[in-house]
Parts: sequence; C-alpha cells; structure tokens
Amino acid sequence: MEKVNIHEKKAYSDVFMPRPLKVTDRYKAPLICMKPGQFIPPHPSGAGVFYIVSGKAVMTVDGTDVDVVPGDMIFIDKGEVRGIRAVEELLAFAVAMP
Repeated sequence: MEKVNIHEKKAYSDVFMPRPLKVTDRYKAPLICMKPGQFIPPHPSGAGVFYIVSGKAVMTVDGTDVDVVPGDMIFIDKGEVRGIRAVEELLAFAVAMP
C-alpha cells in the first residue's frame, strides 16, 4: 500500500507537465495541475479514469467537448481520443491503463 496526499504534491508552473504520482507496468497515475488556458491536446491512448478535484475544464473525447467540474469522474475507453483544457486553475488526477 502507498498513501499519497495530492494536495501536498500539487504544483503549478507556466509550462504544464503532469506530475507522476505512481507508475507501474500496469498503470500510471499522474496529477494534473493546470493554470487557466493550459491544455493536453486530444490524443488516442489506453483506458483511463479522470477525477476533477478542483477548478473547471473542458474535456474533449472523440471530438465532443464536455464541461467538467469538481466531483466529476470521467471514464475513457481504450482508443478514444481525449484531451483537456483548463478554464480555471485545475487540480485533477488520472489513472491510465495501457
């Protein structure tokens, strides 16, 4: 078992870079700390689950934009094209599986 407090790990920078919380051969769990306007461009990937902790964003999945807010959990199937753009300062995390 490993316990991580995401609020202790959060950090925002002028250039967005996901912060790895845990990486194994079966999954990776990045922390997503974005300033307004920062984004991850749409891209195909494995299955994943995103959880919005604070802030607002627009998530694009297979060309459809969806507003996401704190408490939203988004399930992505393998091969779906996904991206996210922060509207407000955003704190989220994902669990991505190949």
